[in-house]
Amino acid sequence: MSTRYPFTAVVGMDDLRLALLLNAVSPAVGGVLVRGEKGTAKSTAVRALAELLPEVPVVAGCRFSCDPASPDPGCPDGPHGDAPGTARPARMVELPVGASEDRLVGALDIEKALAEGVKAFEPGLLAAAHRGILYVDEVNLLSDHLIDHLLDAAAMGASHVEREGVSVRHAARFLLVGTMNPEEGELRPQLLDRFGLTVEVAASRDPEQRVEVVRRRLAFEDDPAAFAARWAGEERALRERIVAARELLPQVALGDAVLLQIAATCAAFEVDGMRADIVMARTATALAAWAGRTEVTSEDVRQAALLALPHRRRRSPFDAPGLDEDKLDETLEQFKGDEPDDDPEPDGPGDGGPGGGGGVPPQGEGPDGPAPEAADAPEGAPAPQGAPQGSGAGERAAVKAGEPFRTKVLSVPGLGEGAAGRRSRARTEHGRTTGSARPRGALTKLHLAATVRAAAPHQRARGRSGPGLVVRRDDLRQATREGREGNLVLFAVDASGSMAARQRMSAVKGAVLSLLLDAYQRRDKVGLVTFRGRDAEVALPPTSSVDAAAARLETLPTGGRTPLSAGLLKAHDVLRVERLRDPSRRPLLVVVTDGRATGGRAAGDPVALAARAARLHAADGTASVVVDCETGPVRLGLAGTLARELGGTAVTLDELRADSIAGLVRDVQAAGKTTQTAWRAA
Repeated sequence: MSTRYPFTAVVGMDDLRLALLLNAVSPAVGGVLVRGEKGTAKSTAVRALAELLPEVPVVAGCRFSCDPASPDPGCPDGPHGDAPGTARPARMVELPVGASEDRLVGALDIEKALAEGVKAFEPGLLAAAHRGILYVDEVNLLSDHLIDHLLDAAAMGASHVEREGVSVRHAARFLLVGTMNPEEGELRPQLLDRFGLTVEVAASRDPEQRVEVVRRRLAFEDDPAAFAARWAGEERALRERIVAARELLPQVALGDAVLLQIAATCAAFEVDGMRADIVMARTATALAAWAGRTEVTSEDVRQAALLALPHRRRRSPFDAPGLDEDKLDETLEQFKGDEPDDDPEPDGPGDGGPGGGGGVPPQGEGPDGPAPEAADAPEGAPAPQGAPQGSGAGERAAVKAGEPFRTKVLSVPGLGEGAAGRRSRARTEHGRTTGSARPRGALTKLHLAATVRAAAPHQRARGRSGPGLVVRRDDLRQATREGREGNLVLFAVDASGSMAARQRMSAVKGAVLSLLLDAYQRRDKVGLVTFRGRDAEVALPPTSSVDAAAARLETLPTGGRTPLSAGLLKAHDVLRVERLRDPSRRPLLVVVTDGRATGGRAAGDPVALAARAARLHAADGTASVVVDCETGPVRLGLAGTLARELGGTAVTLDELRADSIAGLVRDVQAAGKTTQTAWRAA
C-alpha cells in the first residue's frame, strides 16, 4: 500500500482543512466540494483525510459494512443475527470519472438470475463507500447517469439495482467529497446542493509559503515513509482531537437565538429550500465541538455561513460563488441574541489543542519548523483573459450583455453516439428502448422479450422438462436505447462596426448568453470564435466551462470591418481539430451576424470569399444555424443567404426566444443541400 501525504504536512489552505475536519467530526454535515485551479493539492488533502478517521465497527464477512450494533435488515449478505463484529480502518473509495454504471452501483448476473433464479450480485463502489468517504476527483466531469445514482443514494441512504424485475437493495450512506476545476465546467444544481460545504482554493502568492510547499513535497517524494514518520506525532494528536470532538458533539447546545441567526442568514441570502439551514446548524455545532465548547456562538454561525452558503446562492452558471461578508455581519448583528460571557476567547490559528478556537484547524510547527503565514490577497488582479489590451482603429468599448432569455431548442439532425447530454438524438445506455442486439462484451441492459424469443425455439433440443426456461449465453439480447447527447456548440460572433450600430451589440450578447445558458443545461461543450477588423480569433477553445465563454463575451469589444470569411475559416479549423480529438461529439455551428461581409486580410470579393468558406462547412456535413441580427425597416436578408450556403437555417433574434410565436422548435437543416448563390449578387 502506498504511503499517503500526511494531512498535517499540508501548507496553508486553512478553509479546506477546516471543512474536511468538520466533516470528520460530524459526517452529518454532508461532505465538501473543493473548487480551485489545477495544481493546488486539492486531491492530496482529501486523500490524507482518510488516515485521520477512526476505525469503523463492521459485521465480520459482510460485504456491505453493516454495523454490528444495528445491522441492515435488508442487507443482501444478511440476515446477520448475532454475527460477530470486528473493526477496520475507515475507507476512502475513489469514483473515476469514466466509471461504468455497474462499477458504481454493482453488477447483477442476469444470465444466472434467469437460468437459476438466484441473485448473484457483485457490490459496486457505493457499497464499498458505505460508512466511509466517496471521493470524486473532477466531479464536474462525471456523466449524468452516474450523477443520478449519486443523487438517489445521497437522498435515500441506499442504492437500488434493478434488472428486468430482479431487485437488490443495500445501504449506502457515505461522506461525499468532490474536487473540481471551474474552468472545466460547473456542476448540476441538484448535485451542487448535496455537498454540505464548499471551499475555494488557490495557490499562494507568498514566495516563502510556496518555497515551503516545494520543500515538503520534494522531501515526501524522496522518501515517503520517512517523511510520514516525521509527521506521525502531529497526525496522532489530530486524530485524538477528532475523537474528542466527536465525543463532545452530542453535548453541544444549539440555542434558539443561534437558530434565529441561522434562519435569518439563509433568508437574507435567498438560498433555495431548507437544506442550507440544516447544514449551517450542523456545521456550527461541529465548529463548537472542534473548539472544545458546548455552546454555539455567533462566530460559529458566521464561519458556518461562509462554508455552507456560497454555492447555494448561485442563480445561474454565470454567477460567481461567494458571500457579501458585510451583509453577513449586518444580518448576524441584527439578530444577535444574548450569548454566554464565560466562553474562552478563541486562540490563534496555530493552536492545535482541544480548547483552541473553532475557526482554523491546527497547523502546528511540525518537524520542519513553523509553516509560513498565508499571504494576503493582492490588491489588484490581472485583467481577464480575452480583454482588449489596446484600442484599434474604430474600436469601441465592450458593452454589457442584455438580459438572457429561454431559447428555442437547436439540435443536430440524425442519430449520434456522443457523450450523454440533453440536446440531440443519440444511441445511449439510458433512454427509451428502441430494439435489441447481441451484446458486445458484458450484458448491461437486458431486452427480456427478445431474449425469450431467441431461447424459445431451442427448448426441446435442450431437453427442457420443467417450467423453467433453458437460457444460454447466445440467447441473451442487449436492449438498444435512444436518448440525448451533448454536442459541441461553436459560436462564431460578428463583432464588427456594423453590429455595433444602433446599439445592437447588447441584444446580440444577450442572445449569445442565452444560448450559452441553454448549452450549460444541455451538457454541451462550447467554443467562441470572434471576427472584426481584418481577422478572426479563437476567443475560447472548446471547453465545458460555459461561464468562461460568458466572461470572454462580456469583454468583447466591437468595431472595424466585417471579415466574415475569416470567421468562418477559423471556425472550420477549430471544428477540424475537434473532430480528431473527439470524433463522436457532433458539432453545431452557430453564426451570430447580420450577414454583411466587408473586408479581411484575404484578397478578393469579401462576399464570394465568405460564400466559399460557408460551403466548406456544408461539405463537412456540419449542422449550422445563423442568428440573424439585422434590424430596421429595410432588411437585405444576407444572413438568410449565408444560412443557405452553410446548408443550415436562419433565425432572427426574436424567433430565437422560446416564447416567440414565430414558429415551433427548429431542428437545424441537414447539411449538404444544393444551395443557390444569390448572396453573391447581393
